Order: sequence, then C-alpha cells, then structure tokens
Amino acid sequence: MRFFKIIAIVAILLGGAYAASMYYFVDESKSFKIEKEIDYPVEKVFSQFNNLQNFTRWNNFFKSSQSIDIDYYTPYEGQGSSISYVDPKNDTDGEMFIRYENPNKTLRYQLFEDRNESPTLVDVKFKAVSAGKTKIIWNVHTPKLSVWKRVGNFWTEDRFAENINKSMATLKNVLGNKVEKDNQMAAIKYDSLMVEKEEDKLLLGINVSTSNKKDALYKNIVMNYNKVYNYVTMDLGKKDDEFGYPIMITDADNYKDKEVSYFLGIPLSKKFGVTDNNFNFRSVSPTQNYVMYYRGTYEGRVKAVQQLIQKAKKDEMRFGDIRQTFIERPMEDQNVNMKLSLSVYK
Repeated sequence: MRFFKIIAIVAILLGGAYAASMYYFVDESKSFKIEKEIDYPVEKVFSQFNNLQNFTRWNNFFKSSQSIDIDYYTPYEGQGSSISYVDPKNDTDGEMFIRYENPNKTLRYQLFEDRNESPTLVDVKFKAVSAGKTKIIWNVHTPKLSVWKRVGNFWTEDRFAENINKSMATLKNVLGNKVEKDNQMAAIKYDSLMVEKEEDKLLLGINVSTSNKKDALYKNIVMNYNKVYNYVTMDLGKKDDEFGYPIMITDADNYKDKEVSYFLGIPLSKKFGVTDNNFNFRSVSPTQNYVMYYRGTYEGRVKAVQQLIQKAKKDEMRFGDIRQTFIERPMEDQNVNMKLSLSVYK
C-alpha cells in the first residue's frame, strides 16, 4: 500500500512539474513565418492556391494519404470556398476554409482539425519577384492549446515546414507540366517544319507489337493509350496536370512495315516501383529534333513523317526514332492532333 502511495506522489509531482514547465516556458499558441520561391509567374501559382481542388492535388497534407476522403463545397475557388476531410486510417478529420482573397496577392485560410473549436490561421502572401518567379510567404498562427497538450508546439513549426518542402516539390512538377502544355499549345504551327531541342524525359508506359494493316495500328494505339492513361490516373492516382502529353516512340520509317513495334508512355517526374508487369519505365535522352505539328487522319501522318526524313537526308543528318506526341486524346474514328519529332544527329 505504501508503495502505491509513493508512486502516486511521484506521479503528482512529475505531473505538476510538467504542467508548470509547459505553463511558464511553452507558448499556448505558435506563430511563425516560412518563405519559398518558385520559378513560375504569380498568376499561375496563385490559381493553385485559391482553387481548393487544385490545392489538395499537390499539398502534401492531403496528397500523402491514400485513405483520405475529401468533399468540396461551392464556390470551388476563392473567398467562401471550403472542404471537409476524413482520414480513417490516420484517425483524423477536419475542415478548411478560404476566408479572404486578394487576387494574386493574399489568401487567408482557416483549418479546423480533429473537432478543435479553435482554427489554425494561415495567411499566404504572393510577391512577383520577376515575370517568371514568385515568392510565397506563409504566416501561420496555431490555436491555443491546454497545458497538457502544449508540448505539441515544440514540433509544430518543423512539421509544417517539412510539409511545405514536400508540397513545393510536387507543385513545381504540377506547374511544370501545366506550363509545358500551355506553351506547346500556344506554339503550334501546323504543317511547318521546325528545329527543336528536347530535354530528357522519364516515361511510364507499355511496349507493343501489332499489325500495320488498314486501321489496325491506330485501333491498337487507342486501346493501349487507354490502358496507360487509366493506369496512371486510376491505379496511381495522378491528375492530368501532374504529367505531360502521352508519347509514342517508334522507328521513323516503320509505316512501310507489315508489323509495327512501339513504346507508348506518359511523362512522369520520378521513378518508383511498378507492381503491374505490363508497364515499365523508359528514360529518353535529350535530342535535337526536326518537328512538325499535324492534325488529320492517323494514316495521313505518313506524309509529314516523309517530309521530316527528307529534310534530314537533305541536311546530311542521320536520324533515329520518331516520337508522336498526342496533344489531344486519340480516339477511334476521329482525327488526331499530334506533334511529330524526328531525332537527328551528325
């Protein structure tokens, strides 16, 4: 009995010491600032923050969990928009609101976590450093915590900073793909031969061999495009602005062959383990290309390919694979919209 009394007294003394230290030495709430820069214009960056459907695609807090369920409420962007979320696996839930918006300059978020009646307040400022660079400043104020929970303030800032670092890496990839697509669409000049340098790419896709009779090749391309697209978007959970345009790589002059072999893949930002053996990664080295944009029937692309090959021969350039980048989704019985790129070298 005496032993239990001693244990109780020690527990009370330790509890009192803990409470006193938390009360006198740890703030009941935490305020801190984090600054980052990203190499994209402020209007493109801001749209990823004020549209909560965009926001949850790259923000690590939401993106890192496979079990989180998010509901979006109108308006879907700007002041007054909101979401609620439940993550049963991690035993957490909450609500997030945009309370104030000054377009391309300021946003104010309120985040209520785990039935806490006091919100975390986050003011985000956007400053255009240059035409293509934006500074993002987070001013964070955490809710007041009781003495017993106040120890959490020791690592709140570190946890928030880590989340921002991971989020910014994903945001850079999202904006990179989005800007690349916008730039490609803006630069299209159909049936004009151009010279371009293409950077290296990492593609996730499928290797295929199929017949080249009549429209069999195009039907096969449509089928395998759907396989790859569905795998990337449904199985891997990627959104359209997280990857680039699908690319088909094949021999430049195989349009004359009875059977065609090709690789059809979607550009991704990094390599990871793939559980489905039908799919594999392929690294594409930087190249110099002769390029033509083409819109029409898939069979009609042959004329454009021949022009690229003739140009290479005229310039006494050797050539390798041809890449067919599908700017619009290939569909049966419809015209294609694509970029044809013939890699050339001395």
